[in-house]
Amino acid sequence: QVQLVESGGGLVEPGGSLTLSCFASDITFGIYTMGWFRQSPGREHEFVANITWNGDSTNYAGTINGRFTISRDNAKNMVYLHMNNLKPDDTAVYYCNAELGALTYRGKGTLVAVSS
Repeated sequence: QVQLVESGGGLVEPGGSLTLSCFASDITFGIYTMGWFRQSPGREHEFVANITWNGDSTNYAGTINGRFTISRDNAKNMVYLHMNNLKPDDTAVYYCNAELGALTYRGKGTLVAVSS
């Protein structure tokens, strides 16, 4: 059974940094596009970033404005989201996502709270 497990969330002050990690099991990790989504109360599920199977291409939501970087390690079945200059609006549950055509898997999420 495919599982995506996120970690690294927590409470951080505005302007701070966090790195989220996601480990994927029971999946041919190296062929999937991996991504991150987020959702906060009262807001829609929002795309954050994704990265192609070989890491050659990345995409980011316009709201990120160069503050986040997505990366992956296919040898370890891991994908990361490095987040800098965090803002209160970044507060959300962050979900790891694996996509291959119409096939999609998503983790249970990790909470990021940005507050002073």
